[in-house]
Amino acid sequence: MYENILKLCQQAGITGGKLCQDLGFSRSTLSDLKSGRISSLSSQKLQRIAEYFTVPVDALLSGKASAGLTARDERDISKKLQETLHQLEHGQEGLMFDGEPIDDETRELLYISLKNSLEISKRIAKQKYTPKKYRD
Repeated sequence: MYENILKLCQQAGITGGKLCQDLGFSRSTLSDLKSGRISSLSSQKLQRIAEYFTVPVDALLSGKASAGLTARDERDISKKLQETLHQLEHGQEGLMFDGEPIDDETRELLYISLKNSLEISKRIAKQKYTPKKYRD
């Protein structure tokens, strides 16, 4: 597992220490994993690391970060997200909450939620429909 996390850190251009600092983990977390003092991380820590790198938890456990998003996928998601938000805001009544237009904070939360949903659905589709011979 340590090697898989280290590989993701290298791909992101960060150190294990930076990862721990960003996530609020003690620096010994990864060194304990590396040295074998601990054999695994808690499910919460695994989930936070997976979210940090936007990979499934399985990628941390198996080392296969398949179904990652390419630059083209990111552009497609961004385009679809903008279209969806435009349709929501300029539809019949626009975005309303209790009859009032939504505020900027709520709009931002909606944007984040929609983006995460689109990214997850794209990853699932890539995992499901990529032929086995092209998978990692």
